[in-house]
Parts: sequence; structure tokens; C-alpha cells
Amino acid sequence: MNSIEMAVKMEQEAVDFYTQCAEKTNNPIGKKMFLSIVEDEKHHIACAAEVSEGKEFKPSEMTPLEDMKKLFEQNKEFMLQQVSATTDDLDALETAMKMEEAAVKFYEKAAEQAAHPSEKAFFECLIKDEQEHFAIFQNTHSFLSDTGNWFMWEEHTIVEG
Repeated sequence: MNSIEMAVKMEQEAVDFYTQCAEKTNNPIGKKMFLSIVEDEKHHIACAAEVSEGKEFKPSEMTPLEDMKKLFEQNKEFMLQQVSATTDDLDALETAMKMEEAAVKFYEKAAEQAAHPSEKAFFECLIKDEQEHFAIFQNTHSFLSDTGNWFMWEEHTIVEG
């Protein structure tokens, strides 16, 4: 299995896991967050198919972080309320962070070994996106673990706009 095929396998596993997380969580913002990241991972799979066909890689116009900021801005009032999380929610976020870390490590190696500039650009974009996914999950975990002491991104940029 080559690096692109492995990336597709990893991205599909992420789609499956994050879809399950969205189905299980009772938090409506959590559902939207997981489903937004599912869409990112599906986009990665589509890009992998194009790159494997020799087409030039074109990254998404919106980054995962920009998508999440938009989601939180649209749900600002809800986000400002005390939100409780279940142990399952927190466990899912911890698993998601581990998955994203592993993906970044794999994509860093794949980028180094890429045979074509389009492949290298694809893996470099995946690294950036997966790092942003990690930050989103980490920040959400922090928020749900201790809402009162949580600060969303720098200077409340997501919650306060």
C-alpha cells in the first residue's frame, strides 16, 4: 500500500469514527463540530483520488479552523452557556486527538518521501489540516472539562467574534 492509499484508509477511518461521535453526543455544537471535520476528511479522500490520478492538488479555500470559527460564531449564545460533557464525549475527544497526532506523524513522513510536487503539497496540506483538527479537539476538550476557565483560541476570537 502506497502513502496515498494509506492516507485514504486513515481518512476513511476518521470519517467513520467522527460520524459515530456525532451520532453519540447529545451536545448540538459537538455534533456540528464532528460533522464539520467529517466533511474535511471526505475532502481529503477526494483530493487523494485526484492526486493519485496525477492531477494537480488544490487545497480547500476554507481551513478547518476558519470553518470552526464560523460554527462557533453562529452558535455564540449557546457556547456562552455552561455546557456539561459526558465521559464519553471527553473520551471521544481524547481519541480524536490521538488519531490526529498519528496522522500528522504519518503525513510528515509521506511528505518527505513524496515523489511528485503535487503529492508533497497534498501531504503538507493534510499536515496543516490535521494539526488544526487536533487544536480544535484539544480546545473543545479544555472547554468541556472546565468551561469556567476556558479561553477559546487567543483573546476569545471564536466566541466573542
